[in-house]
Amino acid sequence: MTTIQIPATRPVNPNFSSGPCSKRPGWSLDALSDAFLGRSHRAKPGKARLKRAIDSTKEILRVPEDYVCGIMPGSDTGAFEAAMWTMLGARGVDILAWESFGSGWVTDAVKQLKLDDLRVHEADYGRLPDLGAVDFSRDVIFTANGTTSGVRIPDYDWIPAEREGLTMVDATSAVFAQDVDWPKADVLTFSWQKVMGGEAAHGMLILSPRAVARLESYAPPRPLPKIFRLAKGGELIAGIFDGATINTPSMLALEDYLDALAWGEGLGGQPGLKARADANAAVLFDWIDATPWADNLAVDPAIRSNTSVCISISDSEVAALDSDGQAAFAKKMVSLLDAEGVAYDIGSYRDAPPGLRIWCGATVETSDLEALTPWLGWAFAEAKASLA
Repeated sequence: MTTIQIPATRPVNPNFSSGPCSKRPGWSLDALSDAFLGRSHRAKPGKARLKRAIDSTKEILRVPEDYVCGIMPGSDTGAFEAAMWTMLGARGVDILAWESFGSGWVTDAVKQLKLDDLRVHEADYGRLPDLGAVDFSRDVIFTANGTTSGVRIPDYDWIPAEREGLTMVDATSAVFAQDVDWPKADVLTFSWQKVMGGEAAHGMLILSPRAVARLESYAPPRPLPKIFRLAKGGELIAGIFDGATINTPSMLALEDYLDALAWGEGLGGQPGLKARADANAAVLFDWIDATPWADNLAVDPAIRSNTSVCISISDSEVAALDSDGQAAFAKKMVSLLDAEGVAYDIGSYRDAPPGLRIWCGATVETSDLEALTPWLGWAFAEAKASLA
């Protein structure tokens, strides 16, 4: 029997999960020692901390001054659904879906909101729908970066500057790592636990003046839970976007987010964070190109994510297995890497094609990805040997 050699170098940090994502380099619990705990978040110092998170977010992401930004309950899901529940129905809606989370917004629109005038533009994993078929006289919903497919929009050029409808962008694994053309984004949401490696349950909602005008002029024909209410009496509830959150936030999680933002500012803000993600993704892209048994799930290089890189196993023997067999092979690789302590949580998403999903956001060190790639080859060889 041939002995499969174990690689000599291990990643220092084996956390490559696509959410919650790895903490920033050098992070420890000491970063939270100044958290505002045991006090009301509505006290002046607590509210000031929440406002600092909002202001720092806008600064790093270069959000226009006339846009508003608020902290929402329920992570990215809560932020995005608040926008959907309060704004949709004023005109027809186009939704783009090419992976699990985009499909979730379709489910909301069809089964929960029961929108009458709805068009769905879908594509298989690894591809984008026809962006040229989108009608911007309607409201348009899309995911900027498909975490479960490794597919992102190539840019915002397909969105006209002059449009009648709103654009609603789920950008939870895109911001801080990919550019946003803000005049093309009316609603944008993300969560703390993604690109910056924060903690769960809090989302960010960023609104353009056009989105605010919709909130103040449109009364949706549906009951709104309290945590979705963004306007009252035809006026935006401004406090939400000034640190007065709808419900009680975790001040411990807030302190962690503030720490991540300070780290990002030290790297030069969004450009520095994007550069790290690009360098990380390039390690995997180059390795995929040099590896006969691996393919990037995203077919077109122009739409490949620089944060969530999804890898399909193209080996002929593995491809000849049925879907259960292919899934078992990928899980075998994931289990081997987990047991060795070199890569955690890198299996493909449950609804995605079998394979690997490796996070390359800014909080991951490039050297750890360079150390990981030989281990991917080792795990493949071990799993392949088990087929014999």
